[in-house]
Amino acid sequence: MSDRELTIRATAMPTDLNPYGGVFGGWLMAQMALGAGSLASRVGQGKAVVVHATDFTFPAAMAVGDELSVYCAVIATGRTSLTITAEGIGRERNGEAEVSVSKGTFKFVLLDDDDRPRAVSQNGDMV
Repeated sequence: MSDRELTIRATAMPTDLNPYGGVFGGWLMAQMALGAGSLASRVGQGKAVVVHATDFTFPAAMAVGDELSVYCAVIATGRTSLTITAEGIGRERNGEAEVSVSKGTFKFVLLDDDDRPRAVSQNGDMV
């Protein structure tokens, strides 16, 4: 992903594991959603809620204690929405080796104070 931004870091803990001992894909998806939501709120300068999530892949596994870094980028802007890609990069606990462990796409709608969709201007300011 070019022009991506580090939006969140987290360490996988024992409660984040699936029954097979690997990091649960749902935990990875949640971390990516948190990172993408943070970027959507900053870019949109206010409330942004996820309305669609798609294209999830999990090309590699993480172990307990590994660090997850979530990188996000806005790839499309609609009238009231932002589409953001997220990629999770796992770093081994006791070293520097990194691998892509998750990818996905999220669509957020910007909301006003009455929870109604609000427009995104071309330069990123709200209309």
